Amino acid sequence: MASWAAMTEQHRDRIDQSLIALRRILRATELYERDLAQAAGLTSAQLRVLQLVGAEGSTTPKELASRMGVTQATITALVDKLVARDMVKRVPSIEDRRQTNVTITDEGNSRLADAPDALQQRYVKAFSAMADWEQAQLVASLERVAAMLDAKDIDASPVLTTGEIHSGKKHE
Repeated sequence: MASWAAMTEQHRDRIDQSLIALRRILRATELYERDLAQAAGLTSAQLRVLQLVGAEGSTTPKELASRMGVTQATITALVDKLVARDMVKRVPSIEDRRQTNVTITDEGNSRLADAPDALQQRYVKAFSAMADWEQAQLVASLERVAAMLDAKDIDASPVLTTGEIHSGKKHE
């Protein structure tokens, strides 16, 4: 029976350790968003849109939605907020007048220059430095955690955020 008690205690310790690690991830995301909001006045989702538009010079909402892994309705809402703050503008496409492109403004470039390093950029750098098998193991583990939290079917983009990105589903 002593080994069973020890195993139970070890099991409880692992549960606690996993919950602490999960909470640290969530807390790091919250702290990053707060710092971003203070430094650049943007949410991480808005910053990601701004980064994508800035990198391309001009892009379509459809391309943005595809790159971020969200719906076009979500991109429309994000771009609307950035347009209202004069960070991006919508311009008719030269190639196809039915299409609208999103371009960055001087204000948007200024905000990009002032923004702190994105949390996901730090993650991508560290993840890229891992061996292939470690990357595969980490992805499998994270997908398992998402499934354990009934979150595997929630629409999500590759942007570390605790809010702002919304899908058409009611998992917000």
